[in-house]
Amino acid sequence: MRHLPRQVLLALLTVYVVWGSTYFAIQVALKSFPPFLMIGSRFLVAGGILYLWQKLRGAANPTLREWRDGGIIGILMLGGGTGLTACAQQYVSSGLTAVFIACSPMVLSGLSGLFGDWPKRREWTGIVCGFAGAMLLASDGQFSAQPLGILLLLGAIFSWDIGSVLSQKKLSMAAGGMGFASEMLVGGLFLCIVSLLRGESMHGEMTWNALAAWAYLVVAGSLLAFTAYMYLLSKVPAGLASSYAYVNPVIAVGLGVVFGGEHLSGKALLAMLIILGSVVMLTTARQPKVKESNA
Repeated sequence: MRHLPRQVLLALLTVYVVWGSTYFAIQVALKSFPPFLMIGSRFLVAGGILYLWQKLRGAANPTLREWRDGGIIGILMLGGGTGLTACAQQYVSSGLTAVFIACSPMVLSGLSGLFGDWPKRREWTGIVCGFAGAMLLASDGQFSAQPLGILLLLGAIFSWDIGSVLSQKKLSMAAGGMGFASEMLVGGLFLCIVSLLRGESMHGEMTWNALAAWAYLVVAGSLLAFTAYMYLLSKVPAGLASSYAYVNPVIAVGLGVVFGGEHLSGKALLAMLIILGSVVMLTTARQPKVKESNA
């Protein structure tokens, strides 16, 4: 970490802290917003703001191919990844959701192997241990009572990681903020269309807490943290970029227990420690190298 550029360290810190708190923010926003509408409108607004900001700075519009590639990544990462996570949080607490999402680096390591970058022995050990921890967590009271929540989270993990790998290996978005804006605009529009097709509508009274949580997701979760994550994917290996997964649960669990009245059983705590340990093993298995940039 000491040898990483300051911009990379700042991006890592942003993703670690902000995304750790967004699980709790989603839980609060869901009290008034339906899941797909909440996430879709979040990314549409954030993408629109970022797009206008880039145009004011003189950035060129993405080409048709860059819109296509950014759209594919946006639908996978935002539509499938974030959208399904929000749906899952209707059944599972924010803290345990964050812990389960910590399995993401294991899936990402396996998917990278399909492009010739197979995990090393220590990484395979981390993957096996992490899978065992995930199964232990799935048998906990909250998860075992809500099998739909597990399926939604598994779908979210695979969708997010497939999008992450494709953004590194196959697809090419527009450079800089315009690429992130196109990704959020297409992903947000996709989620709003899904919301419309599902017949979602606002439920319950619109509270200031829910509105503030939604605004926090737009500004901090999307404009800051998501942009920082996409920057990391363009600069560092996927394992280091996804290392947020073992920091987020600590923050999410703490916020859920202190402010959300959530409880953590002994079995869930043990599973969490196994998962986090395996992710640390995965992310420290290789010496990180920052990718050179022509910019």
